[in-house]
Amino acid sequence: MQPLIWDRRPDGLRAPALVCAFQGWNDAGDAASSAVAFLASSLQASRFARVESEEFFDFQSNRPCIRFTDAGKREISWPGVEVYEARAPKAPRDLVLVQGIEPSMRWRAFCTQLIDLAEALGVQLVVSLGALLGDTPHTRPVALTGHASDPALVARLEMQSSSYEGPTGIVGVLHTACVEAGLPSASLWASVPHYVAAATNPKAALALLRSAERLVGVSVDVSKLESAAADYERQVGLAVQSDPDIQAFVERLEQAAENDQDASPGEVPSGDVLAREFQRFLRQRGHDAR
Repeated sequence: MQPLIWDRRPDGLRAPALVCAFQGWNDAGDAASSAVAFLASSLQASRFARVESEEFFDFQSNRPCIRFTDAGKREISWPGVEVYEARAPKAPRDLVLVQGIEPSMRWRAFCTQLIDLAEALGVQLVVSLGALLGDTPHTRPVALTGHASDPALVARLEMQSSSYEGPTGIVGVLHTACVEAGLPSASLWASVPHYVAAATNPKAALALLRSAERLVGVSVDVSKLESAAADYERQVGLAVQSDPDIQAFVERLEQAAENDQDASPGEVPSGDVLAREFQRFLRQRGHDAR
């Protein structure tokens, strides 16, 4: 079986850009995957291909799930990666959207499949989205970093260039593979407060989406995401105020941001403790606080 399975071949895509995000290590606060999912929903994207999960996933790490259909039949949902076309008639180009779970193995072969797909569709630009945990306060604008394959794209990023060195995920591997293949590419990253790592972060998703819009030239109505981001900031603010240790920690992060310099957060609870406290707070407030 071929690793890339085509449901159909989309025709007439105009100067397409490929935008991708992967759940998992690259996706703190679900920010990157949420941004692509919102883009897909806004443009009523339709699936036209998928990557065969048997080739790239360890099912003990990413287990399939059993669910019941409307007809009462049991079926298995397998982890994987899907590819969508998104038409944007009022924009200068259309989009190819790639979403799914970060593959477990054979990353170079996986990236080859995506590059072959991009070349077959005439993709002119690849934009990957990611999110990482950082010592950043939820009350400040989302810190974005990025890097691109050529100076023109770097200038359009309008953000701090990433100087990160260390372990990487599929997003980093794919970006490098695009550069080696001569395919223009950019990688955008949002910093997510580590003390709310367990919560979905629509504020970071919104920041990534706005930056991706500038690069690809396709805009969507983000009013719902803006509302979710405002509600997120309000709920996190209430959670922070409920715990003096967390509140003191956030105030130190805010001070460090104002001084525009590195600052040690001092003796504070670990990220795991802070995340557990935040989840406890949301449970106490009930379903409406989600």
